Amino acid sequence: MNNTTEETSAATQYLSFILAAQEYALGILQVKEIIEYDTVTPVPGAPVWIRGVFNLRGNVVPVVDLTVKLSLPPATLTRRSCIVVVEVRLDGEEIVLGLLADAIGQVIDLAPEDVAAPPSFGTPVHADYLVGMGRVATGRQFVLLLDINKVLSTQEIALATAAPPPEASDPSPPEGVT
Repeated sequence: MNNTTEETSAATQYLSFILAAQEYALGILQVKEIIEYDTVTPVPGAPVWIRGVFNLRGNVVPVVDLTVKLSLPPATLTRRSCIVVVEVRLDGEEIVLGLLADAIGQVIDLAPEDVAAPPSFGTPVHADYLVGMGRVATGRQFVLLLDINKVLSTQEIALATAAPPPEASDPSPPEGVT
């Protein structure tokens, strides 16, 4: 067996997370880390799907509210809310963003035959935003596999990363967690 055959038949790992009571997943190679939702500072003038920014070891990282971006019911912050830190491509450059998730699911191994093409209708998000539908739990359940590089256009990523950092003396309190 040559390397090409081994690579194409190997399982790919995905990290699943919950948005609006539906399970979604991203390729685990795009995920840098998972952080408990804590202090996210709103940025005046930012797009509505930018929840704010947070400090990731001294770097200002925008947090994207995927429920707003995907036109899903709005997220409610709970103690399980978290930020999935991902890398997306912008004109060949890697950009770090945080994605607000209602909860983290699990790491899923999916072989190529476990991934079906997304249907052209009937999914809660636009089919262009999906890599496919992953069959999990003996093939009876699907997880929606997001293509985060398509969810956020190049212009939107540039807009998100151009959001001004919060003032150091900003007296506004952080968003509350219910």
